[in-house]
Amino acid sequence: MNNSTIAKVGFIGLGVQGLPIATAIMDAGFDLHVWARRPHSLRPLSDTPCTSHDSVASLASAVDTVILCVSTDDVVDQLLREDLLPNLRTGATVINHGTGSPGTARRLHRLGRASGISVIDAPVSGGRPGAESRRLTVFVGGPHGAVDSATPVLQACANNIVHLGGPGTGQMAKLLNNTLLALNQAAIADVLELATPMGLSAVTLKEALSLGSADSRALQLMNTMVTPDTVDHLASVEALDLEIFDDAMAEEHIDASAMTDRALSGARRLPGVIEQLA
Repeated sequence: MNNSTIAKVGFIGLGVQGLPIATAIMDAGFDLHVWARRPHSLRPLSDTPCTSHDSVASLASAVDTVILCVSTDDVVDQLLREDLLPNLRTGATVINHGTGSPGTARRLHRLGRASGISVIDAPVSGGRPGAESRRLTVFVGGPHGAVDSATPVLQACANNIVHLGGPGTGQMAKLLNNTLLALNQAAIADVLELATPMGLSAVTLKEALSLGSADSRALQLMNTMVTPDTVDHLASVEALDLEIFDDAMAEEHIDASAMTDRALSGARRLPGVIEQLA
């Protein structure tokens, strides 16, 4: 890989998904710099050639690009305002891998532009398995020049990088992706509820449907990425994302309440579906 465009990459957010993404970036030959709020998050990288920093400001002053893989827009906003923009060089890029509001993404882009910094929204799909196999899908929103310069580092962990348009479009695409997944989960729950009183095994039926025209990504994830150990966490994350989706639709003056309610039923019934398939 030609990584000369972005030689030094900072990474913040070494969690379940962030750590394998950061590792993939380092393995691709980039000069990786990391910071973590909790020092123990750095331990898996202790025997690697990455450079750890004791402050976000120190990291920002050392790199060309910063990748954020943190939980909320509020955290992104705080990091950007307090530490990144005052310390990044003019022309640097901030890539936000978190799922958030399209409106916030547009605002953060404007904030960065005023300081000569490109801020692009690049939420990812594929979870930890996708990050570990380096087969994530990235939904990107931002100016063409900034996206083009960021693409080499995105390729380190993704096999699909889709530039949807200007700032905020990556977030909107990710929210629509998550909503459609939850809608499909609601349909799966409906079908299993109908099948059980008729004496059909939920496990056998799921296997059969996976081989037919009813197959879907939502069905494939059942008992692979969505398991008894992960289902409660994933269902709660889906519910939070659907709240963001509904708020984003409201900002666009679109009433998506019926779709949101239906999708929420898919998220809330997910534990019951996994219990049936256990």
